[in-house]
Amino acid sequence: MAIRSNNKNVVSWKRRELPFLVLYAIAFYVIIIRRSLQLSHDHYSKLYGLRPGFLANQLNDVSDAQWRNFRGNLPILTFVFGIFALTANIMRACFGLKARGMSYIWLFLSSAYLVYLHGACIIFVMAIASLNYLLVKIFARTKYFLPLLWIFNIFFLICNRVYDGYSFSMFGAHWQYLDNFRGTFRWQICFNFVILRMVSFGYDYRWSILGSHFDHEKHVEHCYICKSGKACYQFLQGKSVTSDKFSLSIYLCYLVYAPLYIAGPIISFNAFASQLEAPQRNYSVKDMALYGIRWLYSLFLMELMTHLLHYNAFAISGIWRQLSPMDVFIIGYGVLNFMWLKFFLIWRYFRLWSLICGIEAPENMPKCINNCYNLESFWKNWHASFNKWLVRYMYIPLGGSRRKLLNVWVVFTFVALWHDLEWKLLSWAWLTCLFFVPELLLKSAANAFKVESALGELFFREVSALAGSVTITCLMVANLVGFVIGPSGINWLISRFLGREGLPVLLGLFVTFYVGTKLMFHIEDAKRRAQ
Repeated sequence: MAIRSNNKNVVSWKRRELPFLVLYAIAFYVIIIRRSLQLSHDHYSKLYGLRPGFLANQLNDVSDAQWRNFRGNLPILTFVFGIFALTANIMRACFGLKARGMSYIWLFLSSAYLVYLHGACIIFVMAIASLNYLLVKIFARTKYFLPLLWIFNIFFLICNRVYDGYSFSMFGAHWQYLDNFRGTFRWQICFNFVILRMVSFGYDYRWSILGSHFDHEKHVEHCYICKSGKACYQFLQGKSVTSDKFSLSIYLCYLVYAPLYIAGPIISFNAFASQLEAPQRNYSVKDMALYGIRWLYSLFLMELMTHLLHYNAFAISGIWRQLSPMDVFIIGYGVLNFMWLKFFLIWRYFRLWSLICGIEAPENMPKCINNCYNLESFWKNWHASFNKWLVRYMYIPLGGSRRKLLNVWVVFTFVALWHDLEWKLLSWAWLTCLFFVPELLLKSAANAFKVESALGELFFREVSALAGSVTITCLMVANLVGFVIGPSGINWLISRFLGREGLPVLLGLFVTFYVGTKLMFHIEDAKRRAQ
């Protein structure tokens, strides 16, 4: 009876605090948006990358090159992918094509796409891909295959950037004329994704020979999607495909599959080949239509943000370094939200086209950036498909949770090198690991700690919320260093927030992130009750 009473007290306390948390969050966002609008209005004449917009005569922030290129090419991309999807689906329906037949269709379509993107540089793509195929087929059964696979792929990952995609003149003066036909998009940027697919093909082929440890029956028992007669991504990824699927045509089709070629999401070879054989059934036409409508709504939000709140232009122009600590936080917070929404739109656009063509890839960013209060959750829900790839092909082969504290350093260093050869990205990776290790130790201690009273539960919840506020601060710092200010900006950032003017702002941020973490706890509680 006492336990039930204590539980009621805990629930009652949670209900009483929720209105105050919500009111605080509303006040926070009202202040942030009002100040952001004021900053954009006061400093627009000093900002780089603003162009005439179409919304209420406001200037549009297109200072981010990646977003500017994607937004500018949306009409032609949509037209091209519409033609590709129509062609592929009609050919499959008319001729009953399976994996091998569809691989030829997609190889033709994707090759035309790559010729437009990379011009003559498609030779580099196909040459390296073919060498990798030979390496896998020849050495997959040997004990030194995995080190060989990694050395080969990391070698080209680095060389592609060091030599800036190579020059045809390197191979003789009679090839120099091909340098005039390098396409519209640098092939070495896209090839980072091809590297991941080549590694996936190598591992999945080896596991198909040696036998997979994936327990299909156990998985089906616990997966509601698979119980319904469909197939979830984990099942498709874990179940090895038949040996005939590891053909050269299906392999090349997997590497250059047009809807996922430029930006992903990343999909394993097993999952791709099985859906090339039998198209996905998890998304109906209605589901895909709703998915597209939600994407259009998100695009509208992005246009609203870039027309009214010029966060990225402040960061690009360097103007924010002259602002007060509070304004520096507002711009930094806005830049991170802009980055989240940018990648959200890019990844979901290409994933939608892949779904329409019958291939379901993992969803990147299944959770909002503002609904993550620990590092592990953040990285699982940012580039989620990359995280799945890292877990399957790096983390588990390196020893998984048995060597977790060591593995995070190896994994994040690879992630930094995969993005680009820049010190600021290595700084981002190592800062993230530095923040990650204490969290892992605290989580391990928390899992061993058993709460036996209502008072203990409340205490544990408060400590977790405080830890969440520290983690969110660390996440902001790591991402701003890695993607905005670089390692040279760390001293400036520290000086801004540890000075007399910055300390009260820093304290206010901790309180705000504490409140935000408590709200996330309530969201999790609501989800558990709904299940």
